[in-house]
Amino acid sequence: MTLSIGIIGLPNVGKSTTFNALTQAQNAAVANYPFCTIEPNQAIVPVPDSRLEDLADLVGVEKVIHATIEFVDIAGLVEGASRGEGLGNRFLGDVRNTDALVHVVRCFDDPNVVHVRENPEPRADIEIINVELALADLEQLERKIERLSRQAKGDKKLRPRLEMAQEMRDHLQTGGPLSTFGEQSNPHCQSLNKEMRFLTSKPIIYAANVNESDLAEDSAYVRAVRQIAQEQGAGVVKLCALLEQELLDMTPEEQGEFLELAGAEESGLGQVIHKSFETLDLISFFTFNKKEARAWNIPQGSTAPEAAGAIHTDFQRGFIRAEVTPFPVFAEYGSSAAVKAAGKMRLEGKEYVVQDGDVIYFRFNV
Repeated sequence: MTLSIGIIGLPNVGKSTTFNALTQAQNAAVANYPFCTIEPNQAIVPVPDSRLEDLADLVGVEKVIHATIEFVDIAGLVEGASRGEGLGNRFLGDVRNTDALVHVVRCFDDPNVVHVRENPEPRADIEIINVELALADLEQLERKIERLSRQAKGDKKLRPRLEMAQEMRDHLQTGGPLSTFGEQSNPHCQSLNKEMRFLTSKPIIYAANVNESDLAEDSAYVRAVRQIAQEQGAGVVKLCALLEQELLDMTPEEQGEFLELAGAEESGLGQVIHKSFETLDLISFFTFNKKEARAWNIPQGSTAPEAAGAIHTDFQRGFIRAEVTPFPVFAEYGSSAAVKAAGKMRLEGKEYVVQDGDVIYFRFNV
């Protein structure tokens, strides 16, 4: 599965700069005025995983296929976007199909960069975006309720679905996002969310965009973002988008040294990916053959047949068993033959729950 992340925020908070840094590209326009981004920017990039590179070396293959992550950067949202103000509302549909949202929050002072107010105010800035997301969902629900009301007159089986949509609307009207709606396990709620991909039901990761000087220690702005994230049960990463762009032309070794000097433990891309995996409960497993080594993303808790299905549905339908070796064990012994000779390869059946880093060979009937 390709993990998809939408990048949102107010104008001029560093969204497109962050997009360029995360995707290691320069295709998103960056300028010091609102609505520099007109069309949504999209990029698919490999998920870095040193284990996969090591596996390829161990089994002697040159081709490495990483799992991928898609980033979608839309125009900055402004207060009133749900009513057509600015340009951001045009593109909310482009992030409805994403798995999570990275909300870039300006956490730096710079009189030369235009902002919606004189100085950044993380809580107020975040509230503007969250209100607009909620209003956009509310508008969708109102239209859905109108349709269901007409349809339910001739089909009483639709009444429970209509009532659930009304309850979800009422929750939004109280100011709560659908991620805090108490009936999320209800099948009708799940069905509506699957169909309509509500923005406020998506996991949020706040990206505090700071000056390089604030990477080592949290500023008051960053502390405010962390407090908000804690209140909402959201994730947080701290990055300097401008510094991330400087890393693009460096070797991995140079990047590590540069980040260490700046007081950052990990690149922005690494932080966002790890936090996304954590937020969405994703893990990776590995496969290889004579030509390639490959990583696959699956939800945590997936069984061996479900993991096989991530490769091809025929693998899941015809699943017989899985030959499983945890990556640290494979790395210790260096080859499948050595692992088997040491009795460290396990044969697992349909009930096995795949673990992060498993190296798996699936046996199946065609």
